Amino acid sequence: MEVFRDLKDEAEIAAALEEGRRLFAGECEFIFGAQKLGQLPPQTLPEIAFAGRSNVGKSSLVNALTGRRTLARASSEPGRTRQLNFFNLANRLMLVDMPGYGYARVARSVKEDWQDMMFDYLRGRPVLRRVVVLLDARIELKAHDKEVMELLDRAAVSFQVVLTKCDDVAPTKLARKQAEVEAEIRTHPAAYPHLSLTSSQTGLGIEALRADLAEFAQPRAV
Repeated sequence: MEVFRDLKDEAEIAAALEEGRRLFAGECEFIFGAQKLGQLPPQTLPEIAFAGRSNVGKSSLVNALTGRRTLARASSEPGRTRQLNFFNLANRLMLVDMPGYGYARVARSVKEDWQDMMFDYLRGRPVLRRVVVLLDARIELKAHDKEVMELLDRAAVSFQVVLTKCDDVAPTKLARKQAEVEAEIRTHPAAYPHLSLTSSQTGLGIEALRADLAEFAQPRAV
């Protein structure tokens, strides 16, 4: 199946956008928070996981995608989320909010536990279709970001990089950031080749990202 960003025909593009809109307009509810691998819910739906540094805007992006304000709670305290949060979207797709990484005040043991648990989850979850890796457009690419991409390469899990908070960056600076991240993406075999530019505040890129992710959902019931 072609992904949205590779479509050329206007009718196909319109259909993909509408499919994404309909999916993410469906009922979405929090079903479980897992702090250990043994607590993971049954693998009943395709899963899309969201990963990123603490305060990169993961919760805001999930809320923007689903058109809700408080589905995933954003925190002003970096490193607060310490579990995998599962959200059932229209009984067709599972959205997984992963704990933030790279927060300096989190103890080394916690960071190591995060990496071990995340790698085990990524490697051992057959229903996981893609990981969305969020990067803050206002901040330089960090070593932790590259390490997570390498982790996904080793786990052989397809990932898609999304720039957040693009509304808060001047056009010339955003263009430089885009070029930098695209160059990094090309070095990772598990990376989806297209970079997404988004803003949860203005809605930039949200429709297109919905269409991208809708490709992995179970078909609508007839």
